[in-house]
Amino acid sequence: MKTLKLGAILLGVGGPGQHNAWLEPDVAADASVDIRWYIARAQEAEAAKFDLVFIVDSQFITKDSPNHYLSRLEPLTLLSAVAVHTSHVGLVGTITTSYNEPFNVARRLYSLDHISGGRAGWNVVATGDAGTAGNYSRAQHFDYATRYGRALEHVRVAQGLWDSYEADAFPRDKERGVFFDPSKQHTLDHRGEHFAVVGPLNLERSPQGQPVIFQAGDSEEGRDLGASIADAIFTHAATLEQAAAFRTELRERAAAKGRDPEHVLIMPGIFPIIADTDEEARARETAILTAKSFDRALAELGRPFGWHDFGRYDLDAPFPEVDADAANSFRTQAEAITRHARENGLTLRQVVEHQLSAHRSPFVGSPRTVADEIQRWFDGGGFDGISISVNSPREFARFTGQVLPILRERGVVRSDYEASTLRGNLGLPIPANRHTAVPASAVS
Repeated sequence: MKTLKLGAILLGVGGPGQHNAWLEPDVAADASVDIRWYIARAQEAEAAKFDLVFIVDSQFITKDSPNHYLSRLEPLTLLSAVAVHTSHVGLVGTITTSYNEPFNVARRLYSLDHISGGRAGWNVVATGDAGTAGNYSRAQHFDYATRYGRALEHVRVAQGLWDSYEADAFPRDKERGVFFDPSKQHTLDHRGEHFAVVGPLNLERSPQGQPVIFQAGDSEEGRDLGASIADAIFTHAATLEQAAAFRTELRERAAAKGRDPEHVLIMPGIFPIIADTDEEARARETAILTAKSFDRALAELGRPFGWHDFGRYDLDAPFPEVDADAANSFRTQAEAITRHARENGLTLRQVVEHQLSAHRSPFVGSPRTVADEIQRWFDGGGFDGISISVNSPREFARFTGQVLPILRERGVVRSDYEASTLRGNLGLPIPANRHTAVPASAVS
C-alpha cells in the first residue's frame, strides 16, 4: 500500500510572504544561520518519520529580499552538519545548474550521500534571479532556452560521474593486497553543448547509487525538465483539481520519455493552519494574512520581474507594462500575475492586495479537518507527498503531534521507516550503473 511522503522545508525566519514569521515567540531571531535550529528541526522531522528535510537557496539578494534569504547557510554545508545528527531523514539541498560546474556539484552531493549513508537529494534549479549573473562574472543572465538546456546536460553529466565506479570496485582485500579493481573504474569523456567533462569522479558508489533528483518549475521548459530527470517534483496548487491535473500531466510527460511514471513523485508545498476548532483556525489564518506588510509585498512583487521596482508607480493606476523585465527571470510566475491583472482590470494596489490574500491554504482547521483534507487530496490523486514550510517549532509540533497520528491511524502515512536511504523510503529504485548489466533494484 502506498503511503503519503512527507517533506519539511526549513525556512528559519521566513521566506516570501512570511514577513512576520520571525516575530513569533518560539522562532529564534537568528534561526536561519543557527545550525542548532536546523539540527533540532531535522531531528523532530525524523522522529515524526518524515522522508526528508529540504533547504531552499538562491545566490542573489536585494534589500527587499525575504528575511530568510538575507542571511542563511549554504545548503550542502548545512546538510552535512545535519547528517551526522540524524540517521534516516533525507537531506535535500538546492543547487543551481546555471552557476556551477557538474564535476564540482557531483562531488559535493556524492560526499553528502556518503556522509549520510545514502540520504542526499538535489533540488535542481536553473536560477530565476537574473541578478545572480553579476555575482558570477557574467554581464547577463542565461536566456530561458540556455538555462534549461544547460540544466538537462548538467544533470546528465553528474549522473554519468556518479557511475564512475561499479559497486564492487573497491575490494580492499588486505590479505591479497588488492585495494581496488582498475577495470571497475570508468571515465565519462563527455563533450556536449555546454560542458566537457572527462571524469572519473574520485568517489566510489554510494549506498543509494545516486542522489535523488528533485525539481520545481511550472513553465513549459520546467515541466519538460522535470519529466526528463526528476524523481520528485515540488509545486503548488490552489485546488485538488489543479493538483491532480498537474500530477497527471507530469506523469504522462515522463511516460512519453520512456520513464516509469510511478517513479515521479509530486510533492507540493502546503501551508496547514491548525487550531482546536475550525473557527479558531480560520480566524488565525485571517490574522496571519492581515498582519502582512503591504510595503514588503509591493517590494517582493518585483522578484519574478527581475526585481523590478514597483515602488515608482502610482498604486491606483493600471498595472504597469513590465513584461519584458520577466523574460529571463521567473517568467511563468510573472506572466500569471500580469494575466490576472489584465483580465480583471486591476490596479497595482489591487494586484498587491490580491497577492497578500490570494494564498489561502486549503488545509485550515482542527487537526481532524486538516487530516481529512490531506487524505482527500491524496486519495484524489492530487499528490504523492506534501512539503510543509517550517518556521515555528510550536506549529510544526501541532502538525506532527495532532494531524499525523490521525493519518497514521488510517494508514495514510507509515508508522516507521522502511529503509535507511532516501530512495528506499521514497520507494524509488536504485539506478543501474551504466557500466554493468545489472538491472535497477529497490533500495534496501
